[in-house]
Amino acid sequence: MGAAELGFRELVSAFTESGNLDPALAHVLARGDFDTWAGKVKAARGCVKPVRMTGGSSLMDGAGNVVGEFSGSVFVPCKNRRASVCESCSAHYAHDTFHLIRAGISGGKGVPDTVDSHLRVFATLTAPSFGKVHSRPFRHGAYRRCACGARHSEYDDAVGTPLDPATYDYTSAVLWQSHAGELWRRFTIAVNRKLARALGVRAAELRNTLRLSYAKVAEYQRRGLIHFHAVVRIDGPEGPTGPTPPADVTDELLSAIIRDAAASVVVHSPDSPAIGVRDLTWGAQVDVETIASTGQDGRAWRDQGVAGYIAKYATKGTRLTEGADFRIRSAEHIEDLPVREHHKQLMRTAWALGGLPEFEELNLRRWAHMLGFRGHFLTKSRRYSTTFGEIRRTRTEYRLDQERQDLGIADGETLHAVGDWVMTGIGYRTEAERRLAAVFAEIHLARRRLDGQDDSPG
Repeated sequence: MGAAELGFRELVSAFTESGNLDPALAHVLARGDFDTWAGKVKAARGCVKPVRMTGGSSLMDGAGNVVGEFSGSVFVPCKNRRASVCESCSAHYAHDTFHLIRAGISGGKGVPDTVDSHLRVFATLTAPSFGKVHSRPFRHGAYRRCACGARHSEYDDAVGTPLDPATYDYTSAVLWQSHAGELWRRFTIAVNRKLARALGVRAAELRNTLRLSYAKVAEYQRRGLIHFHAVVRIDGPEGPTGPTPPADVTDELLSAIIRDAAASVVVHSPDSPAIGVRDLTWGAQVDVETIASTGQDGRAWRDQGVAGYIAKYATKGTRLTEGADFRIRSAEHIEDLPVREHHKQLMRTAWALGGLPEFEELNLRRWAHMLGFRGHFLTKSRRYSTTFGEIRRTRTEYRLDQERQDLGIADGETLHAVGDWVMTGIGYRTEAERRLAAVFAEIHLARRRLDGQDDSPG
Protein backbone atom coordinates (compact mmCIF):
# COMPACT_ATOMS: atom_id res chain seq x y z
CA MET A 1 0.00 0.00 0.00
CA GLY A 2 1.43 3.42 -1.00
CA ALA A 3 1.61 6.60 1.02
CA ALA A 4 -1.45 8.00 -0.74
CA GLU A 5 -3.67 5.19 0.63
CA LEU A 6 -2.45 5.63 4.21
CA GLY A 7 -3.47 8.21 6.77
CA PHE A 8 -0.92 10.32 8.63
CA ARG A 9 -1.07 8.37 11.94
CA GLU A 10 -1.33 5.02 10.13
CA LEU A 11 1.80 5.72 8.12
CA VAL A 12 3.79 6.77 11.17
CA SER A 13 2.46 3.75 13.08
CA ALA A 14 3.63 1.50 10.27
CA PHE A 15 7.13 2.87 10.68
CA THR A 16 6.87 2.32 14.44
CA GLU A 17 5.89 -1.34 14.06
CA SER A 18 8.70 -1.96 11.61
CA GLY A 19 11.22 -0.55 14.08
CA ASN A 20 12.34 2.13 11.61
CA LEU A 21 11.06 5.16 13.52
CA ASP A 22 13.56 7.65 14.91
CA PRO A 23 13.17 8.13 18.72
CA ALA A 24 12.55 11.86 18.21
CA LEU A 25 9.69 11.09 15.83
CA ALA A 26 8.32 8.50 18.24
CA HIS A 27 8.30 11.15 20.97
CA VAL A 28 6.12 13.47 18.83
CA LEU A 29 3.79 10.57 18.03
CA ALA A 30 3.42 9.69 21.71
CA ARG A 31 2.53 13.22 22.77
CA GLY A 32 -0.96 13.71 24.12
CA ASP A 33 -1.58 16.58 21.71
CA PHE A 34 -0.45 14.66 18.61
CA ASP A 35 -3.91 14.43 17.01
CA THR A 36 -4.49 18.16 17.53
CA TRP A 37 -1.05 18.97 16.11
CA ALA A 38 -1.61 16.64 13.14
CA GLY A 39 -4.94 18.37 12.43
CA LYS A 40 -3.15 21.70 12.19
CA VAL A 41 -0.56 20.22 9.82
CA LYS A 42 -3.32 18.75 7.68
CA ALA A 43 -5.14 22.11 7.54
CA ALA A 44 -1.87 23.71 6.37
CA ARG A 45 -1.44 20.96 3.72
CA GLY A 46 1.91 19.95 5.19
CA CYS A 47 3.49 23.37 4.56
CA VAL A 48 7.21 23.25 5.38
CA LYS A 49 7.25 26.58 7.22
CA PRO A 50 3.76 27.55 8.40
CA VAL A 51 2.92 30.69 10.36
CA ARG A 52 1.77 29.78 13.86
CA MET A 53 -1.23 31.83 14.99
CA THR A 54 -3.21 31.93 18.21
CA GLY A 55 -6.56 33.57 18.92
CA GLY A 56 -10.13 32.87 17.98
CA SER A 57 -12.91 33.42 15.47
CA SER A 58 -16.68 33.60 15.54
CA LEU A 59 -19.20 32.69 12.84
CA MET A 60 -22.11 35.13 12.84
CA ASP A 61 -25.41 35.15 10.97
CA GLY A 62 -26.97 38.17 9.27
CA ALA A 63 -28.65 39.29 12.53
CA GLY A 64 -25.35 39.36 14.38
CA ASN A 65 -25.96 36.16 16.36
CA VAL A 66 -22.95 33.94 17.04
CA VAL A 67 -23.66 30.51 15.53
CA GLY A 68 -20.19 29.01 15.86
CA GLU A 69 -16.95 29.72 17.70
CA PHE A 70 -13.35 28.55 17.69
CA SER A 71 -10.40 29.46 19.89
CA GLY A 72 -6.91 28.09 20.08
CA SER A 73 -3.96 27.94 17.71
CA VAL A 74 -3.68 27.20 14.00
CA PHE A 75 -1.04 26.79 11.29
CA VAL A 76 -1.36 29.08 8.26
CA PRO A 77 0.45 27.95 5.06
CA CYS A 78 3.44 30.07 3.98
CA LYS A 79 1.89 30.34 0.45
CA ASN A 80 5.31 30.50 -1.21
CA ARG A 81 4.90 29.84 -4.94
CA ARG A 82 8.40 28.32 -5.42
CA ALA A 83 8.50 24.52 -5.51
CA SER A 84 12.10 24.65 -4.23
CA VAL A 85 10.92 26.43 -1.06
CA CYS A 86 7.60 24.67 -0.26
CA GLU A 87 6.37 21.94 -2.57
CA SER A 88 2.94 21.75 -0.97
CA CYS A 89 2.15 25.49 -1.20
CA SER A 90 3.70 25.58 -4.66
CA ALA A 91 1.38 22.79 -5.84
CA HIS A 92 -1.59 24.75 -4.48
CA TYR A 93 -0.44 27.88 -6.33
CA ALA A 94 0.12 25.87 -9.52
CA HIS A 95 -3.41 24.44 -9.24
CA ASP A 96 -4.91 27.94 -9.05
CA THR A 97 -2.64 29.15 -11.87
CA PHE A 98 -3.72 26.26 -14.08
CA HIS A 99 -7.40 27.13 -13.71
CA LEU A 100 -6.78 30.87 -14.13
CA ILE A 101 -4.91 30.28 -17.41
CA ARG A 102 -7.25 27.60 -18.72
CA ALA A 103 -10.33 29.73 -18.02
CA GLY A 104 -8.94 32.35 -20.38
CA ILE A 105 -8.42 29.73 -23.10
CA SER A 106 -11.56 27.59 -22.96
CA GLY A 107 -13.90 29.29 -20.45
CA GLY A 108 -15.02 28.57 -16.90
CA LYS A 109 -14.58 30.43 -13.59
CA GLY A 110 -16.94 33.15 -14.82
CA VAL A 111 -15.46 33.30 -18.33
CA PRO A 112 -17.90 32.25 -21.12
CA ASP A 113 -16.92 29.12 -23.02
CA THR A 114 -17.27 31.12 -26.25
CA VAL A 115 -13.63 32.20 -25.77
CA ASP A 116 -12.82 28.80 -27.23
CA SER A 117 -13.74 30.26 -30.61
CA HIS A 118 -11.53 33.36 -30.17
CA LEU A 119 -8.15 33.51 -31.83
CA ARG A 120 -5.49 32.49 -29.30
CA VAL A 121 -1.77 31.95 -29.76
CA PHE A 122 1.06 30.81 -27.50
CA ALA A 123 4.01 33.19 -27.87
CA THR A 124 7.55 33.00 -26.48
CA LEU A 125 9.79 36.07 -26.32
CA THR A 126 13.44 35.68 -25.37
CA ALA A 127 16.43 37.75 -24.29
CA PRO A 128 19.06 38.74 -26.86
CA SER A 129 22.60 37.34 -26.87
CA PHE A 130 25.16 39.00 -24.61
CA GLY A 131 27.92 36.64 -25.66
CA LYS A 132 28.31 33.05 -26.86
CA VAL A 133 27.52 30.36 -24.28
CA HIS A 134 28.03 26.61 -24.02
CA SER A 135 25.03 24.88 -25.59
CA ARG A 136 23.54 21.60 -26.81
CA PRO A 137 22.60 22.40 -30.43
CA PHE A 138 19.92 20.06 -31.77
CA ARG A 139 19.95 19.54 -35.51
CA HIS A 140 18.73 16.78 -37.83
CA GLY A 141 17.35 14.72 -34.95
CA ALA A 142 20.47 14.68 -32.78
CA TYR A 143 22.41 16.82 -30.30
CA ARG A 144 25.58 18.21 -31.85
CA ARG A 145 28.86 19.44 -30.45
CA CYS A 146 29.06 22.82 -28.75
CA ALA A 147 31.24 25.57 -30.21
CA CYS A 148 33.81 24.58 -27.58
CA GLY A 149 34.11 21.17 -29.25
CA ALA A 150 32.47 19.16 -26.46
CA ARG A 151 29.19 17.27 -26.63
CA HIS A 152 27.49 18.45 -23.45
CA SER A 153 25.00 16.34 -21.54
CA GLU A 154 21.69 17.71 -20.31
CA TYR A 155 23.09 17.87 -16.76
CA ASP A 156 26.38 19.56 -17.60
CA ASP A 157 26.71 22.71 -15.48
CA ALA A 158 28.70 24.33 -18.28
CA VAL A 159 25.57 24.66 -20.44
CA GLY A 160 24.42 28.28 -20.44
CA THR A 161 27.74 29.68 -19.20
CA PRO A 162 29.91 31.94 -21.41
CA LEU A 163 32.50 30.50 -23.74
CA ASP A 164 34.60 33.56 -22.91
CA PRO A 165 33.56 35.16 -19.59
CA ALA A 166 35.98 38.05 -20.18
CA THR A 167 34.02 39.29 -23.21
CA TYR A 168 30.49 38.44 -21.98
CA ASP A 169 28.40 41.61 -21.57
CA TYR A 170 27.27 41.13 -17.97
CA THR A 171 26.31 44.79 -17.60
CA SER A 172 23.84 44.70 -20.49
CA ALA A 173 22.51 41.33 -19.33
CA VAL A 174 21.63 42.67 -15.86
CA LEU A 175 20.15 45.89 -17.26
CA TRP A 176 18.07 43.84 -19.71
CA GLN A 177 16.72 41.73 -16.85
CA SER A 178 15.75 44.81 -14.85
CA HIS A 179 13.90 46.31 -17.84
CA ALA A 180 12.19 43.13 -19.05
CA GLY A 181 8.85 44.23 -17.60
CA GLU A 182 9.04 47.56 -19.43
CA LEU A 183 9.98 45.74 -22.64
CA TRP A 184 6.83 43.65 -22.29
CA ARG A 185 4.66 46.73 -21.65
CA ARG A 186 5.98 48.45 -24.77
CA PHE A 187 5.60 45.23 -26.72
CA THR A 188 1.85 45.09 -25.96
CA ILE A 189 1.50 48.76 -26.98
CA ALA A 190 3.28 47.99 -30.27
CA VAL A 191 1.02 44.99 -30.95
CA ASN A 192 -2.09 47.15 -30.44
CA ARG A 193 -0.78 49.86 -32.75
CA LYS A 194 0.10 47.38 -35.47
CA LEU A 195 -3.30 45.69 -35.15
CA ALA A 196 -4.97 49.09 -35.55
CA ARG A 197 -2.90 49.82 -38.65
CA ALA A 198 -3.75 46.42 -40.15
CA LEU A 199 -7.48 47.03 -39.57
CA GLY A 200 -7.34 50.60 -40.89
CA VAL A 201 -8.40 52.30 -37.65
CA ARG A 202 -6.70 54.79 -35.34
CA ALA A 203 -4.83 53.27 -32.42
CA ALA A 204 -6.99 55.24 -29.97
CA GLU A 205 -10.12 53.70 -31.54
CA LEU A 206 -8.93 50.09 -31.58
CA ARG A 207 -10.84 49.19 -28.42
CA ASN A 208 -14.06 49.96 -30.25
CA THR A 209 -13.16 47.03 -32.51
CA LEU A 210 -11.21 44.53 -30.43
CA ARG A 211 -9.28 44.01 -27.22
CA LEU A 212 -5.93 42.27 -26.76
CA SER A 213 -5.92 39.98 -23.74
CA TYR A 214 -2.96 38.01 -22.42
CA ALA A 215 -1.45 36.04 -19.55
CA LYS A 216 2.29 35.50 -19.33
CA VAL A 217 4.84 33.75 -17.15
CA ALA A 218 8.58 34.36 -16.82
CA GLU A 219 11.00 31.42 -16.99
CA TYR A 220 14.75 31.39 -16.36
CA GLN A 221 16.94 29.89 -19.07
CA ARG A 222 20.15 28.01 -18.30
CA ARG A 223 22.15 31.17 -19.04
CA GLY A 224 20.39 32.93 -16.15
CA LEU A 225 18.19 35.18 -18.31
CA ILE A 226 14.41 35.06 -18.32
CA HIS A 227 12.09 34.66 -21.27
CA PHE A 228 8.33 35.04 -21.39
CA HIS A 229 5.70 32.49 -22.37
CA ALA A 230 2.33 34.11 -23.07
CA VAL A 231 -1.19 33.23 -24.10
CA VAL A 232 -2.34 36.07 -26.37
CA ARG A 233 -6.06 36.25 -27.22
CA ILE A 234 -8.07 38.50 -29.51
CA ASP A 235 -11.45 39.51 -28.05
CA GLY A 236 -14.29 41.74 -29.11
CA PRO A 237 -14.44 45.28 -27.68
CA GLU A 238 -16.00 44.07 -24.40
CA GLY A 239 -13.41 41.38 -23.75
CA PRO A 240 -14.43 37.69 -23.52
CA THR A 241 -18.11 38.65 -23.32
CA GLY A 242 -20.24 40.57 -25.79
CA PRO A 243 -19.56 40.86 -29.54
CA THR A 244 -17.16 38.41 -31.15
CA PRO A 245 -13.72 39.56 -32.30
CA PRO A 246 -13.30 40.64 -35.93
CA ALA A 247 -12.60 37.82 -38.37
CA ASP A 248 -10.08 40.05 -40.16
CA VAL A 249 -7.45 39.17 -37.54
CA THR A 250 -6.20 35.72 -38.54
CA ASP A 251 -3.58 33.61 -36.82
CA GLU A 252 -1.15 34.40 -39.64
CA LEU A 253 -1.71 38.14 -39.22
CA LEU A 254 -1.45 38.04 -35.41
CA SER A 255 1.71 35.91 -35.55
CA ALA A 256 3.34 38.32 -38.00
CA ILE A 257 2.34 41.34 -35.88
CA ILE A 258 3.76 39.74 -32.69
CA ARG A 259 7.10 39.09 -34.39
CA ASP A 260 7.17 42.57 -35.94
CA ALA A 261 6.25 44.23 -32.62
CA ALA A 262 8.95 42.32 -30.74
CA ALA A 263 11.56 43.40 -33.29
CA SER A 264 10.51 47.07 -33.08
CA VAL A 265 10.64 47.60 -29.31
CA VAL A 266 13.64 49.36 -27.73
CA VAL A 267 14.12 50.48 -24.12
CA HIS A 268 17.05 52.74 -23.23
CA SER A 269 18.77 52.21 -19.91
CA PRO A 270 19.46 55.25 -17.68
CA ASP A 271 22.36 57.36 -18.90
CA SER A 272 25.42 56.52 -16.83
CA PRO A 273 28.79 58.30 -16.80
CA ALA A 274 30.40 54.92 -16.21
CA ILE A 275 28.76 52.82 -18.96
CA GLY A 276 26.69 55.20 -21.10
CA VAL A 277 23.25 54.21 -22.39
CA ARG A 278 22.40 50.63 -23.37
CA ASP A 279 19.74 49.88 -26.02
CA LEU A 280 17.71 46.96 -24.72
CA THR A 281 15.68 44.82 -27.13
CA TRP A 282 14.07 41.40 -27.41
CA GLY A 283 16.08 38.51 -28.79
CA ALA A 284 15.75 37.40 -32.40
CA GLN A 285 14.05 34.14 -31.37
CA VAL A 286 10.29 34.77 -31.18
CA ASP A 287 8.02 31.71 -31.38
CA VAL A 288 4.28 31.94 -32.03
CA GLU A 289 2.00 28.88 -32.21
CA THR A 290 -1.76 28.63 -32.55
CA ILE A 291 -3.84 27.23 -29.67
CA ALA A 292 -6.34 24.80 -31.14
CA SER A 293 -10.08 25.09 -30.55
CA THR A 294 -11.99 22.18 -29.02
CA GLY A 295 -12.20 19.31 -31.47
CA GLN A 296 -9.71 20.89 -33.85
CA ASP A 297 -7.10 18.54 -35.25
CA GLY A 298 -3.48 19.28 -36.00
CA ARG A 299 -0.31 19.92 -34.08
CA ALA A 300 -1.38 23.20 -32.45
CA TRP A 301 -1.23 23.61 -28.68
CA ARG A 302 -4.21 22.39 -26.64
CA ASP A 303 -5.73 24.40 -23.80
CA GLN A 304 -4.77 21.94 -21.05
CA GLY A 305 -1.21 21.68 -22.35
CA VAL A 306 -0.73 25.44 -22.38
CA ALA A 307 -2.29 25.93 -18.93
CA GLY A 308 -0.17 23.14 -17.46
CA TYR A 309 2.99 24.49 -19.05
CA ILE A 310 2.46 27.99 -17.67
CA ALA A 311 1.43 26.69 -14.22
CA LYS A 312 4.65 24.67 -14.08
CA TYR A 313 6.91 27.63 -14.75
CA ALA A 314 4.94 29.97 -12.51
CA THR A 315 6.15 27.93 -9.51
CA LYS A 316 9.84 27.91 -10.44
CA GLY A 317 12.48 30.39 -9.31
CA THR A 318 16.01 30.64 -10.58
CA ARG A 319 18.01 27.43 -10.77
CA LEU A 320 20.53 28.96 -8.40
CA THR A 321 17.99 29.39 -5.58
CA GLU A 322 16.97 25.72 -5.39
CA GLY A 323 16.21 24.92 -1.77
CA ALA A 324 16.62 28.51 -0.61
CA ASP A 325 14.86 31.86 -0.63
CA PHE A 326 17.55 34.39 0.11
CA ARG A 327 18.40 38.05 -0.37
CA ILE A 328 21.92 39.27 -1.04
CA ARG A 329 23.17 41.12 2.06
CA SER A 330 26.60 42.25 0.81
CA ALA A 331 29.18 41.78 -1.90
CA GLU A 332 30.91 39.29 0.39
CA HIS A 333 27.69 37.32 0.74
CA ILE A 334 27.74 36.61 -3.00
CA GLU A 335 31.14 34.91 -2.73
CA ASP A 336 29.84 32.46 -0.13
CA LEU A 337 26.86 31.27 -2.18
CA PRO A 338 26.97 27.70 -3.57
CA VAL A 339 26.17 28.77 -7.15
CA ARG A 340 27.96 28.77 -10.50
CA GLU A 341 30.56 31.41 -11.24
CA HIS A 342 28.42 32.75 -14.11
CA HIS A 343 25.51 33.41 -11.77
CA LYS A 344 27.83 34.93 -9.19
CA GLN A 345 29.12 37.34 -11.82
CA LEU A 346 25.57 38.38 -12.72
CA MET A 347 24.97 39.02 -9.02
CA ARG A 348 28.23 40.95 -8.65
CA THR A 349 27.26 43.09 -11.61
CA ALA A 350 23.78 43.77 -10.20
CA TRP A 351 25.31 44.67 -6.83
CA ALA A 352 27.89 47.00 -8.40
CA LEU A 353 25.37 48.75 -10.67
CA GLY A 354 22.97 49.05 -7.75
CA GLY A 355 25.53 51.21 -5.96
CA LEU A 356 25.52 53.85 -8.72
CA PRO A 357 23.11 56.77 -8.17
CA GLU A 358 21.81 56.69 -11.78
CA PHE A 359 20.48 53.15 -11.20
CA GLU A 360 18.97 53.78 -7.77
CA GLU A 361 15.37 53.45 -9.00
CA LEU A 362 16.07 49.98 -10.40
CA ASN A 363 16.71 48.56 -6.88
CA LEU A 364 19.33 46.24 -8.36
CA ARG A 365 20.84 45.29 -5.02
CA ARG A 366 17.46 44.23 -3.74
CA TRP A 367 17.03 41.99 -6.81
CA ALA A 368 20.61 40.76 -7.12
CA HIS A 369 19.52 37.26 -5.98
CA MET A 370 17.17 37.21 -9.01
CA LEU A 371 20.03 38.26 -11.32
CA GLY A 372 18.46 41.69 -11.74
CA PHE A 373 14.95 40.55 -12.73
CA ARG A 374 12.46 42.57 -10.66
CA GLY A 375 9.16 41.80 -12.36
CA HIS A 376 6.29 39.50 -11.42
CA PHE A 377 6.57 35.91 -12.60
CA LEU A 378 2.91 35.74 -13.59
CA THR A 379 0.90 38.66 -14.95
CA LYS A 380 -2.24 39.03 -17.03
CA SER A 381 -4.34 41.72 -18.64
CA ARG A 382 -7.41 42.77 -16.68
CA ARG A 383 -9.99 40.95 -18.81
CA TYR A 384 -8.04 37.82 -19.64
CA SER A 385 -9.91 35.66 -17.10
CA THR A 386 -10.66 35.41 -13.40
CA THR A 387 -8.25 36.44 -10.64
CA PHE A 388 -6.45 34.61 -7.84
CA GLY A 389 -8.54 36.62 -5.41
CA GLU A 390 -11.77 35.40 -6.99
CA ILE A 391 -10.58 31.78 -7.02
CA ARG A 392 -9.70 32.01 -3.31
CA ARG A 393 -12.96 33.80 -2.54
CA THR A 394 -14.89 30.96 -4.18
CA ARG A 395 -12.95 28.44 -2.09
CA THR A 396 -13.77 30.38 1.10
CA GLU A 397 -17.45 30.54 0.19
CA TYR A 398 -17.45 26.79 -0.42
CA ARG A 399 -16.05 26.22 3.06
CA LEU A 400 -18.67 28.56 4.56
CA ASP A 401 -21.36 26.53 2.80
CA GLN A 402 -19.95 23.40 4.43
CA GLU A 403 -20.04 25.16 7.82
CA ARG A 404 -23.64 26.21 7.12
CA GLN A 405 -24.64 22.60 6.43
CA ASP A 406 -22.84 21.31 9.54
CA LEU A 407 -24.65 23.89 11.68
CA GLY A 408 -28.03 23.21 10.07
CA ILE A 409 -28.38 26.76 8.74
CA ALA A 410 -30.60 27.30 5.72
CA ASP A 411 -28.95 27.76 2.32
CA GLY A 412 -28.57 31.36 1.28
CA GLU A 413 -28.47 32.77 4.81
CA THR A 414 -25.62 35.22 5.23
CA LEU A 415 -22.68 34.16 7.39
CA HIS A 416 -19.71 36.27 8.48
CA ALA A 417 -16.45 35.08 10.01
CA VAL A 418 -14.91 37.49 12.53
CA GLY A 419 -11.46 36.67 13.89
CA ASP A 420 -8.80 38.02 16.24
CA TRP A 421 -5.44 36.34 15.65
CA VAL A 422 -1.85 36.98 16.73
CA MET A 423 1.29 35.45 15.19
CA THR A 424 3.32 33.42 17.70
CA GLY A 425 6.04 32.04 15.44
CA ILE A 426 7.08 30.67 12.06
CA GLY A 427 7.86 27.05 11.25
CA TYR A 428 7.84 23.95 13.44
CA ARG A 429 9.24 23.84 16.96
CA THR A 430 11.50 20.83 16.42
CA GLU A 431 13.25 19.03 13.58
CA ALA A 432 11.13 15.94 14.32
CA GLU A 433 7.91 17.95 13.76
CA ARG A 434 9.30 19.30 10.49
CA ARG A 435 10.12 15.79 9.26
CA LEU A 436 6.66 14.48 10.17
CA ALA A 437 5.05 17.43 8.41
CA ALA A 438 7.11 16.60 5.31
CA VAL A 439 5.66 13.06 5.43
CA PHE A 440 2.16 14.51 5.47
CA ALA A 441 2.97 16.83 2.57
CA GLU A 442 4.00 13.79 0.51
CA ILE A 443 0.73 12.06 1.41
CA HIS A 444 -1.28 15.17 0.54
CA LEU A 445 0.40 15.58 -2.87
CA ALA A 446 0.09 11.87 -3.68
CA ARG A 447 -3.62 11.90 -2.85
CA ARG A 448 -4.19 14.93 -5.07
CA ARG A 449 -2.55 13.15 -7.98
CA LEU A 450 -4.52 9.92 -7.42
CA ASP A 451 -7.81 11.77 -7.02
CA GLY A 452 -7.21 13.77 -10.20
CA GLN A 453 -7.27 17.09 -8.32
CA ASP A 454 -3.79 17.99 -9.44
CA ASP A 455 -4.33 18.55 -13.14
CA SER A 456 -1.44 20.99 -13.26
CA PRO A 457 2.03 19.53 -13.71
CA GLY A 458 3.95 18.37 -10.69
